[in-house]
Amino acid sequence: MDLIADILLIAGAFGAGFYCFVLGRRLKRFNNLEKGVGGAVAVLSAQVDDLTKTLEAAQTTAASSAEALSDLTIRAEEMSRKLELQMASLHDISAPEPKADPEPTAATEDTPAQPLFMRRSAGTQ
Repeated sequence: MDLIADILLIAGAFGAGFYCFVLGRRLKRFNNLEKGVGGAVAVLSAQVDDLTKTLEAAQTTAASSAEALSDLTIRAEEMSRKLELQMASLHDISAPEPKADPEPTAATEDTPAQPLFMRRSAGTQ
């Protein structure tokens, strides 16, 4: 009986050793930096680093843009106040009377009616 128990114990030990060998090979393939999950983790880690740098750059740009926009808003509000004051001061000024346009000279029978630019040029010749 002891002999059968020893044989079963040795077979179990060999089976566990073989199982550990197979698991070790699978773990090496799993952590392979080129094909396995190790490679995927390495790629994702590099992408996270790139995204972190991009995010920091975007935050810096957004902060400077917000500051510039704030300055422009303040300037626009100041200009709006100035324009309101100018418009209010224009309401106090009375409008000048419109001047009557001089009547155009009537064409005589000797000279045909010509446009104004032609009359001027004809007089200079």
